[in-house]
Amino acid sequence: MMNFLHAWLPFLHWPRLTPALFKSEWSAGFAVALLMVPQSVAYAALAGMPLVTGLYAALLPAAVGVMWSGTLRLSIGPSALTCVLISASLTGMAEPGSPQWVILAIWLALLAGSLQLIMGLLKNGWLLNLISSPVMMGFTQAAGLLIIASQLPALTGWQGGSTWSAADLAFGISSLSLLFGAKKWAPKWPAIMLVVAFAGLVSYLTGYAAQGGAVVGSLPADLPQLSLPQWIDWPLLVQLSGPAMLIALVSFLEAASSAKSQNQTEGTLWNDNQDLIGQGLAKIASALSGSFATSTSFSRSAIGLAAGAQTGWAAIATASFVLLAVFAAPALFHVPRAVLAAVVILAVSGLIKPLAFVNLWKISRIETATAVWTFGITLISAPRIYWGVLAGVLMGLSHFLHTRLHPRIIEVGLHEDGSLRDRHLWNLPPLSTNVFALRMDAELDFAAASSFEKYITEHLRAAAQPIQHLCLFAQPINRIDATGVEALQQLRKQLTQRGIELHISGMKLPVEKALRLAGELTTADGVHLYRTDTEAIAALRAIQAQSNEIARISI
Repeated sequence: MMNFLHAWLPFLHWPRLTPALFKSEWSAGFAVALLMVPQSVAYAALAGMPLVTGLYAALLPAAVGVMWSGTLRLSIGPSALTCVLISASLTGMAEPGSPQWVILAIWLALLAGSLQLIMGLLKNGWLLNLISSPVMMGFTQAAGLLIIASQLPALTGWQGGSTWSAADLAFGISSLSLLFGAKKWAPKWPAIMLVVAFAGLVSYLTGYAAQGGAVVGSLPADLPQLSLPQWIDWPLLVQLSGPAMLIALVSFLEAASSAKSQNQTEGTLWNDNQDLIGQGLAKIASALSGSFATSTSFSRSAIGLAAGAQTGWAAIATASFVLLAVFAAPALFHVPRAVLAAVVILAVSGLIKPLAFVNLWKISRIETATAVWTFGITLISAPRIYWGVLAGVLMGLSHFLHTRLHPRIIEVGLHEDGSLRDRHLWNLPPLSTNVFALRMDAELDFAAASSFEKYITEHLRAAAQPIQHLCLFAQPINRIDATGVEALQQLRKQLTQRGIELHISGMKLPVEKALRLAGELTTADGVHLYRTDTEAIAALRAIQAQSNEIARISI
């Protein structure tokens, strides 16, 4: 019974809260809350939601998410990337901030959370591999630029044409300068909270709101009312399903970056499926709280770790401080919206890394092209930026299929260091006269079988001298399917008709088992099997020596 409870209620594994643990965890939670409160309000504006819903998304969802997560020191709540996806998904469907917009955002959170929960329960975390690192890099960099561009009007007070607000510009630029300066010279300071508080004080003393300045305004000091969302028409639900799927994947990749980092530091295995469950339940809790889809913040998680967070109690502590902030929400009335824009720009500035494209170019030009393609499509398709991810995924899958359909097959020769390498690349002599030795660095399945047959047939046809022996170094082949078995059967028949003997070296047990079950590799087949490459090379050279001796005697 206890094992069942621990499986479904993982927070039961948490350590008992002692006075010492309480002190350290609540201290770390307070450090994170100093960043989370102003960020949550700013990110709500980015998502086009009422500002107080940002605090709601950092309250119950943060507690629920960590209680059911496998990685305990994640900061779950609003994130810039997820919020811009929400805004992009709902643009054109409703007016930002309107009741209809809020309802659609709630359903988006509910759908994305349900999808993550189902994926976690079915242990389908591997589906996240559909979005490769180059695709994510290209998308986040483009999204970062778009987010910054979207915040410039609020930051500068630009109202179209040549109309500017000097006060907005002063608040925005000075706040941005202070935030970047603190990030560089005082990274341990709660700079965002200090700047927001100071700007709010200046705004209050100068009567900025009374002069028509754009401020946060009145925020309700009430707790969220848990309820099911209002039902929407089926066509709208279908329209939200695609963006919800993308938010589920992208937001979890945000969580994965923090989770992997923490697990690598601790030397533990990352339980991706359990984290999927936690992230999904957090989104569902956010939807029931009347808020938007949540994710994980890498920066807030890093601050929690630096502040000494040890368990999930730190996230509970953060939620408790956010709870106090909800009741103190009216204190944010005089904070200029230009300052919130500066907070968002600071947060997403870390996404802009132009040198990442240069470094990726050094590794793989194809993957660089995928990243650039994703980057370009994301910018062009704005505000429907999710098309950038979809385009990148399709290009990545196309490259993957091309690679599988065109496996690396090489003719090998013996290098001076004793290894088998590409004979033509290293200018190596054949292993032996009248011997064609090859290696395929891939699975012999339906995708690779055609290229395998074509490569051998073309080489035999173009050979300058008669081939008497074909040796397949099969150690890299770790799987074979029915199409691969048929390809080997056809190869053996073709070689028999040509009077060529087949040698296979280093065949793995699963491949050998499949071939023997298919009736292949019997003694009547005339196939020579060798356990090691050394054994195969020695046998081929012995055959060559015997042939040379016969030729010498005949002369």
